[in-house]
Amino acid sequence: MYTNIDNFIDYLKLQKNFSHRTVEAYQKDLFDGLDFFASLLSVPVEQMRPSDINSKLMRSYLAHLQQRKLSRATVARRLASWRSFFKFLYNNGIIFANPMVKLVNPKREKRLPKFLYESEAQRLVEAPDNSPLGCRDKALLELLYATGIRVSELVALDLPDLDLNRSYLRVLGKGSKERIVPLHNQAVAVLAHYLQNIRPGLVQGNNRAVFVNYRGGRLSDRGVRKIIDKYCTLVGLKNNISPHAIRHSFATHLLDNGADLRSVQELLGHVSLSTTQIYTHVTKQKLKKVYKLHHPRA
Repeated sequence: MYTNIDNFIDYLKLQKNFSHRTVEAYQKDLFDGLDFFASLLSVPVEQMRPSDINSKLMRSYLAHLQQRKLSRATVARRLASWRSFFKFLYNNGIIFANPMVKLVNPKREKRLPKFLYESEAQRLVEAPDNSPLGCRDKALLELLYATGIRVSELVALDLPDLDLNRSYLRVLGKGSKERIVPLHNQAVAVLAHYLQNIRPGLVQGNNRAVFVNYRGGRLSDRGVRKIIDKYCTLVGLKNNISPHAIRHSFATHLLDNGADLRSVQELLGHVSLSTTQIYTHVTKQKLKKVYKLHHPRA
């Protein structure tokens, strides 16, 4: 089993171009299942073969996950990892029957994404002061809200990815898919000030990262989250505002102001339009709230 899992992981890395974090999640999910199957079969994991795992065992595993009171999203992700693994084995002739074919995933909970109202987003991006790190933070927050890029995409940005003269940036998204995202004039101005006047005094060595930490190295995902937490506290916003909530706000505000769904899909880098459609539910929720708040008979 270990050899087959190693081959599958190599396939995800080299052929599917999945990110390191995504590959780690697949690996963790598969190892979680291996321990369960080995205990049911009463054999060491090293002696297990892919053909030992049948539909009955997979249903037992699903029941086991549900008994652990894991969230529906976690259960669905674990099963999706095994589904992808067995599909890989079947396509490569390692197994001749796929035990996942008849297994139905549990329905996932529909959660609306958290977002900021336009006034809250404005307060957040305007919160940093004019100190060197404050200017960096303002450029960072302005860029997140101006583009809706993921935090992983933000920290991976290098100087050649920005073209401020033509007001766009190049983003390498999930699956190493490249997209071009436009920038509005205010974001360009803030970024230009940071890059020309602030970053040279912060950066160390030949670091090409757009955003650097106080030591001069590339800013991390965790560093961005700390920055957002700091300014959320400063302006009195909820502490659970994540970088992804700013991405949600970007999409929601575009739709609120008349953008079409297909354009928002392209800007966010979503492969499927159905992923973007959740934001239409957010705008409907906002309309209901406004209606109930302001209609005299609501």
